[in-house]
Amino acid sequence: MSRPVVTAWPDPHGLADAVSGLLVTRLVTAQADRGHANVVLTGGSMGIATLAALARSPGRDSIDWSALDVWWGDERFVPVEDPDRNERQAHEALLDHVPVQPSRVHAMPARGAIAAGEDVHAAAAAYAAELARHAELEAHAPVPHFDVLLLGVGPDGHVASLFPHSPSLYDTRAVVGVESSPKPPPQRVSLTMPTIQTADEVWLIAAGEAKAPAVHLALSGAGPLAVPASVARGRTVTRWLVDRAAAAELPSELVRAASP
Repeated sequence: MSRPVVTAWPDPHGLADAVSGLLVTRLVTAQADRGHANVVLTGGSMGIATLAALARSPGRDSIDWSALDVWWGDERFVPVEDPDRNERQAHEALLDHVPVQPSRVHAMPARGAIAAGEDVHAAAAAYAAELARHAELEAHAPVPHFDVLLLGVGPDGHVASLFPHSPSLYDTRAVVGVESSPKPPPQRVSLTMPTIQTADEVWLIAAGEAKAPAVHLALSGAGPLAVPASVARGRTVTRWLVDRAAAAELPSELVRAASP
């Protein structure tokens, strides 16, 4: 796995704008190299702020939206119309404003929207099957070739819906159904850590002083059971993209200041 590189911006607004610009560059490069690209989106305040920044950026038109597959790292297992769904928020922030192909937007199943509609484990299995249908030989995994996978970081160090000391951290399947999330709602669908680690690039996004302890622990050798974010790494690149408040407890030599 790649070693983390940390870059800090002055504030959350600048962070969201910067991450959206980096995302444009990464996806355009992937499409130039392979003809298409796969991105894994995240929810949370910074994840959605990044998508909104991309929607208003002129750079968004550089992406070939017809050659982009969109996935999610986790999802709240609630009805499709629930405003807390990451998918719905992503559509409102970005996907409804760009010419992405509906068939290439791979939402995680909602409660009630599949045959076993109240079963979070059936939902996880269904998403694993969807991932497998789009797997590529060069990915060497039962999932697509993820060019970049975005993750928010919780104050407790969780990523996706993989919480500290959760049994889900031991799961080796591609997708797991989470029964007892410490954050509501209790049921979630989440990529597992082995799936996260197949991505070419993993970008962890964090802003605010409440995230500073988790960022520090994740980058100072804390174990994966206590701080899952510590092992969320890409095969070639791992970026920690933070604001100054979230980086406040890191040694200064570890943090690259963003270019003005």
